[in-house]
Amino acid sequence: MNEDILTPERVEKLFTAREGGYRFSRWGRPIAPVVFGVDDDTLDHLKDAMRSVVNISGAEFAETDPELGANLMVFFCTDWDELDMVPNLGQLLPDFDILKSSLKRTGANQYRTFSFDDKGAIRVCIVLLRYDEHMANATIQTVGVAQMTQCILLWGDNAFDDDSPIAIVPENGMCIVKPEYAALIRAAYDPAMPPSATDPSHAMRLAARARILVENLEAESDEQQETGKDEA
Repeated sequence: MNEDILTPERVEKLFTAREGGYRFSRWGRPIAPVVFGVDDDTLDHLKDAMRSVVNISGAEFAETDPELGANLMVFFCTDWDELDMVPNLGQLLPDFDILKSSLKRTGANQYRTFSFDDKGAIRVCIVLLRYDEHMANATIQTVGVAQMTQCILLWGDNAFDDDSPIAIVPENGMCIVKPEYAALIRAAYDPAMPPSATDPSHAMRLAARARILVENLEAESDEQQETGKDEA
């Protein structure tokens, strides 16, 4: 457990925008994903992985959004130019030609953008993924967990430059959200917490709640181990 992640200073950094300033937001409605560019079998595994992250938060994972149909749209491609064939993508991303040029110039393999409701909560997220050699080396379960982790909250632009929020379990090769980040996600969706915030003091409240969750989990784990010893 990396407890340094859950200091108020580190949590504030996790939700600081590139241009400066604290900005936190969580989903304000059930998450209803739709995925383009994968076959049905891959889609099932991808959605299962995404659902595992949503379950951590306590948010809902839905088949449809009553207003929008889908509110989390994920587009897979092997080359950014392939997205030119997606109908109405220009309506979702009005400056797509400029964005595409930037993605090609920088060699990016992913992009995500959010829109928000009147309370500042996440309303829609659009994800573009270029399935390059780096992504091809990961399992679809890893891709699903990684992408949903980055979509479940409005993280800062450079939040994970120094530390990935996910890890691979050596025993089974499964991808998980690291415990400290899982605690942070769960704390962020506490009903007592606001759906959005721009005051850095929010980071102190978030860090405190996450640390309590971690301490409770560690206490439960210790108790289970002691029970196991008694039974032996």
